[in-house]
Amino acid sequence: MEVDVPPNGGYGWVMVGCCFVLNAHTWGLNSSYGVFLAHYLANSTFPGATRLHYAFVGGLSISQALIVSPIATLTTRLYGTRTTLLIGVFFETISLIGASFASRTWHLFLTQGVCFGWGMGFLFVGSVVIAPQWFSTKKSLANGISAAGSGIGGLIYSLAAEAMIRNISLAWAFRILGILACVVNFTCAMLIRDRNKQIGSSQLSFDHRLFKRLEFWGLLGFGFLSMMGYIVLLFSLPNYARTVGLTASQGSIIGAVMNLGQAFGRPPIGYFSDSFGRLNMSASMTFLAGLFSFVIWMFAKSFGVLVFFAIAGGMVAGTFWATVAPVYSEVMGLKSLPSSLNLTWLVLVVPTTFSEAIALEIVSFNGGTYTGAILFTGFMYIGAAGCLWLVRAWKLGDLEAQAAVAEKEEGVLPAGNAGNVVPISEFQRSPFVKRMLAWQKVV
Repeated sequence: MEVDVPPNGGYGWVMVGCCFVLNAHTWGLNSSYGVFLAHYLANSTFPGATRLHYAFVGGLSISQALIVSPIATLTTRLYGTRTTLLIGVFFETISLIGASFASRTWHLFLTQGVCFGWGMGFLFVGSVVIAPQWFSTKKSLANGISAAGSGIGGLIYSLAAEAMIRNISLAWAFRILGILACVVNFTCAMLIRDRNKQIGSSQLSFDHRLFKRLEFWGLLGFGFLSMMGYIVLLFSLPNYARTVGLTASQGSIIGAVMNLGQAFGRPPIGYFSDSFGRLNMSASMTFLAGLFSFVIWMFAKSFGVLVFFAIAGGMVAGTFWATVAPVYSEVMGLKSLPSSLNLTWLVLVVPTTFSEAIALEIVSFNGGTYTGAILFTGFMYIGAAGCLWLVRAWKLGDLEAQAAVAEKEEGVLPAGNAGNVVPISEFQRSPFVKRMLAWQKVV
């Protein structure tokens, strides 16, 4: 059987560029919702709307992107990647244009929430597996650069959205963003090429057999808890800045700087993942995101400290998105990558929908202070890191088993064997606790 060998460069770098730009105009645009949220809360823009309503708008935009993943995978299998991307371009464009005419909260739910989420979902699912298909040894670096697009987009559009809302109105801010997103995303969709046929990629929308694998449950825990912390951090910082006495412009700068931190952090995370170990890097950086919440955000009351936290925290906050495709491809395999990611997107609907609402309810319960929400964010990140560390221990055992198989096939005798290779059925992995504590590279 012929084994596919990725080009590990060439046109693959064009794909990395396209994915970078698509992320900037989907997740990056969505990252600017913190600015919109701060504006809504400060100005009572929609009659009768509450904090909870506005929190759900931001949550819906992400959860709907994930919930349409099976449909996006189906369209990819039936009609190809480009068609899936063009559907996303259509939905995202009409969502932003439609939001410019919104006058009631439910209008906002349907446009900036549901419809934008559908557009982002088709664009994301159609493109997220593209970059890893073109690389072997540079897989994590390519994915890190692609994921950095969301940080750059968030930086640009957080500042741009606040300036447009202040100078030319909320409605025209939506319209300009809609036109820009349409032109840029359409161009990228026309340039994208997948390698699904070459690698024999499975495009099953729902492969229930994956739930029988314990390592998959560990990855789901990593994603679920990461999103519980990430969404709160992403959407809350601009409004948190206002609660400690900063202005709306300073709040938008804080949100923009956090996205700048993501842009700075994701490529190095991807680059060092290839040498330091993808599971090692992902778990360590996720733990740091929780630690920074406890030791920096908790005490950030001034503009300067908040800027520092936004950079430091932003560099590690989106570790899940920077490493999800390479980590899943190593643990689940390239053929099962689309199916396992689809199931993950569906599971992540819950945390992305409710995490910001939970955080704002915690804030209200504590009289408007963010202490409880900060603790919530930190513990979610540390829990996510723990789940991935368990997967890492499983992976070490899997590598031990693979090494035993290789030794048997090559006729290499284990130490102490009197002349017969130990049957693989009798192979015993090292104790799980020992693997938990072992420090070595794990791809």
